[in-house]
Amino acid sequence: MRLLLIEDDMELVARLLPVLKKAGYAIEHAANGIDGAFLGQEEDFDVVVLDLGLPGKPGLEVLAQWRSLGLRLPVLILTARDAWHERVDGLKAGADDYLGKPFHTEELLARLEALVRRHHGHANNQLQHGGAVLDINRQSLTLANGTVIPLTGIEFRLLHCLMLEPARIVSKSELSERIYEEEQIKDSNVIEVYINRLRQYLGKDFIETRRGQGYRLSD
Repeated sequence: MRLLLIEDDMELVARLLPVLKKAGYAIEHAANGIDGAFLGQEEDFDVVVLDLGLPGKPGLEVLAQWRSLGLRLPVLILTARDAWHERVDGLKAGADDYLGKPFHTEELLARLEALVRRHHGHANNQLQHGGAVLDINRQSLTLANGTVIPLTGIEFRLLHCLMLEPARIVSKSELSERIYEEEQIKDSNVIEVYINRLRQYLGKDFIETRRGQGYRLSD
């Protein structure tokens, strides 16, 4: 899962990054509204955490700009401005959820998971396909025979991306964008290594290769 964090409080950013990474997110960060607005328009993200009081461009303007362009990416507003009318303003501007500071990181993670699930039409924190179950909270894979396999961060993000939309063909370049973090080299050739590793768990026919197109889960 790919997350855009737009927040200028660097102490908060330093506290959130390891928590979000542990939860399976590949993160890009912007410290001002101008850079954040650009990233949201130019790149694909599964969810956005957006502060309101940003330098350069306020968070509500960033959100309004995205929505005016038809961008429907899920957005959670995270801010110290927790008055009820400001929550209403954020929701009217197109936010999907709102969390006031200070907050518990466990609540933030739960709200983000719910946003991603709803955006892709899933009701709970497990994704199922072909008898396999991906547990989002535990980042583990349960096979049809009951075997539970803990996944690495990249294995989890890769399988999560495929299982969210199992019928869709996802290109290698899109997968590499979604599983790597900002500072990592986005090498699409490494995708094949992790696809083969997942096939060792799930069987070689579980993930289809569409030559020249990418990968999808088998019917």
